[in-house]
Formats: sequence, C-alpha cells, structure tokens
Amino acid sequence: MNGSPLQNKGASILWPARPAPERAKFWSYVFIGIVLVLIGWSYHGSEIQLSQLFSKDGAGQLLVYLKELFPPDVSPAVLREAMKGSIETFAISFMGTLMAVVIALSVVFFSSRNLICSGLLYEMEPKRGWKRSVRIVSYLAAKGLLNFMRTIPEMVWALVFVFLVGLGPFPGVLALGVHTGGVLGKLFGEVLEDVDPQPIESLQATGANRLQILFYAILPQVMPQFISYTLYRWEVNIRVAAVLGFVGAGGLGQRIYIAISLFLQNQLLTLILAIYILVTIVDYLSAYLRRRVI
Repeated sequence: MNGSPLQNKGASILWPARPAPERAKFWSYVFIGIVLVLIGWSYHGSEIQLSQLFSKDGAGQLLVYLKELFPPDVSPAVLREAMKGSIETFAISFMGTLMAVVIALSVVFFSSRNLICSGLLYEMEPKRGWKRSVRIVSYLAAKGLLNFMRTIPEMVWALVFVFLVGLGPFPGVLALGVHTGGVLGKLFGEVLEDVDPQPIESLQATGANRLQILFYAILPQVMPQFISYTLYRWEVNIRVAAVLGFVGAGGLGQRIYIAISLFLQNQLLTLILAIYILVTIVDYLSAYLRRRVI
C-alpha cells in the first residue's frame, strides 16, 4: 500500500517537490553561471590584452617583419636543405607513429576494464581470488603508464631523449613514440570498452581460447577505428615533428630555429613553405587512407 491520499497530500505539503522541468532549468542556470565565472577567471588569469594585439605599433612591426620574409630564398643550397629537412620530418613522424602503435597495442589490452576487470575474457574464472587481484593490478599499472606517457608533452620528452641519445632525428622519434603511444593507448582503450560482447560470448560457448577470441571476435570490431585513430595521430605528428627540431631533434624545425637565430628571413619563408607542402600532402594521404579503411 502506498498510503492514503490524505497522507500523500500531507507529505507533499511538508516536502514540496520541485517539478522536473523547473529543476532542470535551475541546474541549467547554475551550469551557465559556472561557465561564465570560468571564462572571466581565465580571461583575467591569462592576462589577455587585446589592445596590445590590435595596436598600431604591433601591426606596423608585423608588417615590417613580413616584408623581410619576401621573396623566399630558392637557391639550390637552401632548396636542398629544405628537401632534406622535409624527408627527416616525414621519417620522424612516420617512425614515431609506428613506435606509438606498438606501445599502445602492447599495453591497451591490459588497460581495458571490460576485458580485464569485468571478466569478458575471464567468465569461467572465480570472481575473487589471487588471479583477479593480479588482473586488477595489471589494469591499474597499464592505465597509470598510459596516463604518464601522454601527460608529459612531446617537447619535454624530446629534451629528455636529447640528453640520452644526443642531437638528431632519433630523439624526435622516441619523443613522438612515447607521447603518442600514451594518446593512442587511451583512444584504443575507449574503442575496446565499447566492443559488442555477443561475438565474444558466442566464441566462449564453442570453447574458443582467449587468443582465438582476440583475433576473431575483438580485433575485427576495433581494427577500423584503430587504423583511423592512428592515421589521425600521424597527421598531428607531422606538425609536432616540425617543432621538435627547436630542441635539437632534427627535421625542418631545427633548420627553422637556425634561420630565426641568424635572422635569415628569406630562408625561413622557404622552410615554412616546405612545412606547409609536407603537411598538406600528409593530410590528403591520411584522409584518403581513412576513407578506404572505413
């Protein structure tokens, strides 16, 4: 029994309930207020001064610098350096992304809650015991490792590896591989946590082992998105690889840093155009491959 109408009426008088639409409207106002406070606080904390950005003196200095960039230096020596730097940048981004995929795939299956902790692959094992404890520890360790790798920016990783292996493209590859490995591990893990459990359960019912379940039930579902995320990160790594040279990690970035330091503005414009051409080519190639895969 739910009580008499009189009792219900008395309860509603003592504890008036806010109507659902009115409650939702109230929390919407609260959310908007929080966002506005964050915008105002961030504007003040970042010391934004739009008057300086659009000042007459700033615009004049910018125009003077832009005039010094033109025309680009197209001498054979500079074009050879631009070509060599473009090849190095492409190689750094490609090998760094390949290394990141290897790192992500070696860790991500231990960092997926539904596969390790929730028991999609371990339905026949007891819900408690030392084996489950080992799985939970491996899950937490893999999750923490991926968080650590992607928390540290590529530039900091590049500085660390420059001290370890010296100047050149190799520290750039290591920096991109470690940081992007953490990013791809996060993205791959989210894809794995959304897999359809029905194919897994069907193979388990036939007596398939975990390796067969991985290759025939899990990978066919996630591989297209894995490839798509990898290609997208490769696009990002092309841009990042062009910047890592500022800390001695080779590629076009190192040559741009030298041109800026020696005030060689005409060579600087040539190198910037080389980055633009390289990034455009990789963007179109990545988009084409993603369409083919998906």
